[in-house]
Amino acid sequence: MMSLKDQISDDMKNAMRARETERLGTIRLLLAAIKQREVDERVTLDDAAVTAVIDKMMKQRKDSISQFQAAGRDDLVAKESAELTVLAAYMPEQLSAEAIAAEVAAAVAATGAAGPQDMGKVMGVLKPKLAGKADMTAVSAQVKAALTK
Repeated sequence: MMSLKDQISDDMKNAMRARETERLGTIRLLLAAIKQREVDERVTLDDAAVTAVIDKMMKQRKDSISQFQAAGRDDLVAKESAELTVLAAYMPEQLSAEAIAAEVAAAVAATGAAGPQDMGKVMGVLKPKLAGKADMTAVSAQVKAALTK
């Protein structure tokens, strides 16, 4: 099976051949970010680490979109949204709200968490399972709600 990084490299070549300049630009930014992290950490990133890089880039795009919308810069909103769409294609399928709630409940039960002070314990169990498959901010909010009942 092809690694996520190889898939992204192949897509870059296909975007070059098809002259999809905007898509190509985004893929190049992504590969540069992956390469940068590999050089900094002197490692070859696995799929989970590549997903983390994509997730970080998607967060940056979402932040930029909200700031550009507030400033009324629709041209920049469109550019960032297009990049977000390209990046989102590489993320694993997102879990449903029900699936996330079930994972949270299972993690709370597994750790024996009894209150807000145990939040770190629960998040420690959930983060590796849900990274890239769910918005961790929303997961965190669900854990907090589950522990304050």
